[in-house]
Amino acid sequence: MADKQKFIDAIKPGYTFKGESIKIGRAILDGEVVPEADVYVPLKTMNRHGLISGATGTGKTKTLQMISEALSNASVPVLLMDIKGDLTGIAMPGMSNTNIVERCGKLGETYTPTKYPVELLTLSEQKGVRLRATVSEFGPVLLSKILGLNDTQSGLVAMIFKYCDDNKLPLLDLKDFIKVLQYVGNEGRAAIEKDYGKIATTTTGTILRKVVELQQQKADVFFGEKSFEVEDLMKISDDGRGMINVLRVTDLQDRPKLFSTFMLQMLAELYAVSPEEGDLDKPKLVMFIDEAHLIFQEASQALMQQIETVIKLIRSKGIGIFFVTQNPMDVPAGVLSQLGMKVQHALRAFTAVDRKVIKQTAENYPETTFYETNELITQMGIGEALVTTLNEKGIPTPLVHTMLAPPKSRMDVLTDDEMDTLVGESKLAAKYNKAVDSESAYEILTAKLEEAAENTKEQEEEKEEAKAGKRSTKKEEGFFDSPLVKSAGRTAANIITRSLLGALGLGGRSKKSKSWF
Repeated sequence: MADKQKFIDAIKPGYTFKGESIKIGRAILDGEVVPEADVYVPLKTMNRHGLISGATGTGKTKTLQMISEALSNASVPVLLMDIKGDLTGIAMPGMSNTNIVERCGKLGETYTPTKYPVELLTLSEQKGVRLRATVSEFGPVLLSKILGLNDTQSGLVAMIFKYCDDNKLPLLDLKDFIKVLQYVGNEGRAAIEKDYGKIATTTTGTILRKVVELQQQKADVFFGEKSFEVEDLMKISDDGRGMINVLRVTDLQDRPKLFSTFMLQMLAELYAVSPEEGDLDKPKLVMFIDEAHLIFQEASQALMQQIETVIKLIRSKGIGIFFVTQNPMDVPAGVLSQLGMKVQHALRAFTAVDRKVIKQTAENYPETTFYETNELITQMGIGEALVTTLNEKGIPTPLVHTMLAPPKSRMDVLTDDEMDTLVGESKLAAKYNKAVDSESAYEILTAKLEEAAENTKEQEEEKEEAKAGKRSTKKEEGFFDSPLVKSAGRTAANIITRSLLGALGLGGRSKKSKSWF
């Protein structure tokens, strides 16, 4: 048995912070909740990123839902990547039951069902605010990374973007980029090579195939107008709470290219448009990526590099990113080392590999004399977790076994009618859900090629008319005046003459015979 007072003396000051903080639960020691040891998280360090991990069914999703609610109450906007499709219920109040009442009693809380201000977002045809971006906004570097191009191919993409900029050819959607690729490899090749250098047909063909592969994952629905402005993710509702943006990506699990495309663009634009903020009292935006192991398993090398870079730099913009995954080892070491807050739910030791993972996981947490960390990880119940975060000075707080607070919103999905109502009332849906097809590279080049073809046709018709005019000024010729008829006549006469001479034995010269003359 651990010394309870010693435990309280370590945990209580370790989780007491200057400035605003949010309560996420209460400490547990020897299986009992300790009323004197509440567990808080300081808003000041929520931009230092975090990890929520644990086996299936241990309560990870409910933990991120609860933390999102607390952030919203603190006027911090949230973006949730809803891969499983079970986070939309945050827009509706929850329902009390015996287990919730009992848990709240242990935590010293009163359960009040609450709905939160929510925007439903989508990358596809699902219900919600449509997120789009133009090809031009991606730029040549990002697009080349998404397509997995080599240096030569990336150079050609950069040249195409330069050509389009110089010639006022907007690249809005993928059909624009494909049209320019085709033009560069065919009709426009000679003119473009004169100003921009040689173009290999095999290179344009390779790039085109990779773009078609992206199209097969239905990336067309993402590229285009109207472009989504990431500032709209950082809205505060009319009642002063932070908006919770739920991005529904349940249909993208089998389309990693499209999800990678979105992630790259979203992270890059968040970093690009957000000013340097230094140390804020609370973050401007916190992003939760649920089932993040799916991203890392399928992510391209470009996405991995981009995530690592953004994680290291974006905190200075006041933006925090939390990864929610089953196994902390799913997160690359370069990313894991940047995550300041860790909430570790239970892991299950079914195999030798599982036991090895648990041992490695335990070694990633601060040492403690109050728990046998590697054993406790396998024994925690649903809604319990090992927690450590960073205090205001960036120092890790003591590791604490925590009973977590339940969400106050619905722990289930919205109905179709509820989604329709939510989207119908959304100002962002009215702003972004009308598709725009502005004149761009596709239309401009198509018109240019049609005009060139029309001009060529007119020139050929003029030549034909000129020839016809010449013939009409000559004397009319009879059938036997035709050069062709005359030639045929001469040929026939020669054949007849040779036949007659042959019949007379005079049909040609022989080396043995003497000359006729």
